[in-house]
Amino acid sequence: MMLRAQYDKRGPVPQEHIEAVESELPELKQGEALVEVLASPINPSDVLTLTGEYGMLPSLPAVGGNEGVGRVAAVGAGTKGPEVGQTVLLPVGIGTWASHVVAEARKLVPLPNEADPRQLSMMTINPPTAMLMLSEFVDLKPGDWVIQNAANSGVGGYLIQLAKIKGFNTVNVVRRESAIESVKAQGGEVVLVDGPDLHKRVREAIGSGQVKLAIDAVGGPSTDQIADCLAEGGTLVNYGMMSGEPCHVSPRNIVFRNVTVKGFWLAKWFENASQEDQMNVFGQLTKLIATGKLQARVAGEYDVAQIKDAVAAAAAGERDGKILVVPRHD
Repeated sequence: MMLRAQYDKRGPVPQEHIEAVESELPELKQGEALVEVLASPINPSDVLTLTGEYGMLPSLPAVGGNEGVGRVAAVGAGTKGPEVGQTVLLPVGIGTWASHVVAEARKLVPLPNEADPRQLSMMTINPPTAMLMLSEFVDLKPGDWVIQNAANSGVGGYLIQLAKIKGFNTVNVVRRESAIESVKAQGGEVVLVDGPDLHKRVREAIGSGQVKLAIDAVGGPSTDQIADCLAEGGTLVNYGMMSGEPCHVSPRNIVFRNVTVKGFWLAKWFENASQEDQMNVFGQLTKLIATGKLQARVAGEYDVAQIKDAVAAAAAGERDGKILVVPRHD
C-alpha cells in the first residue's frame, strides 16, 4: 500500500482539506520507477498552493509537495535509469508528500547515497533561489555587502551560507528579537530587527561599506526600508510577500537614488535556463549539501499520516526551521 497527502479543495485554512489517502501500489510500465520517498519539505509556496494564493496551481484533486528525495524501490521491465537502492532527487511538482511516487526513471537524478536525505530533500527550491539571487542581478565581488529581510527563512539561511562561501558580507533583517540568535548561528555577520530607522542602524553597523544588493521576501513597508539601505544605483530583488502586502518603494529611492527593482521566481528561471545552466547550479549545490557545507535547520518531522498537523506547523509563525514530511517505511 502507498499513502498520499491528497486534497480536492482549497481554502483559507491550509490543512483543512488535505488528508492521507491509501491506495494500492501501481503496476509499473516500461520507463517507470517506483520510489520510496525519504523526505519532502513543506515550503511557504506549498502552503499558498493549499490556500489558492500561489501563482501556479495544480488541477484538483492533487497530491501536495513539490520537491523531495527518495530511494528507488523498483523499476518497470526493460527500464534504464538509476538502479534499485539508489538515492534520487524527485522531479519537481509530482506530489512528494507520499510514501511512494511513480516517476519517469529518466527524470530521476542520482544523489550520493551516504548524504543526509533530509538535507538533500530541500535542495530543489530554496538553495537555487538563494544562489541565483546572489549571482543573476549584480556582479558582486568578495567583500561586497548584501542585505536581506526574512533572514530566518529557509532561503535566508541558505543565502547567508552561500554568501559566506563566496566572500560576501550580509546584513540580515528579521521581524522579531527572538530570531536574532538563530540567524547569527548560521553565520549572519549583522542581524537587525526591521523598522523605519533600519538604514541608520545599518550604516552604524557597516561603516563605509556599500550595500549593492537588497533581497526582499516581505513586501509592504519593509521593501522600502531595505531599499533605503542600498547604495545609490543599487538593485533590489523581490521574491515574496510574507506581509501579504504589495511592495512599497518610494520615489525617493526609485527616482532620486536610482534604485532598480526587479523580481525573481525560480519557476521562470527554469523555463528560460539551458539544461547546462541548470545542471551546473544543482551540481554545485549537491556537492555543498553532501559535504555538509550547506545546511538548513529542521523544526519538525511528520509522517504522511500526520499531514494535517505537519501543514498546520508549517503555516504557523515563529518556527525555527523547516517542517519535513518523512514517511515511515516499516
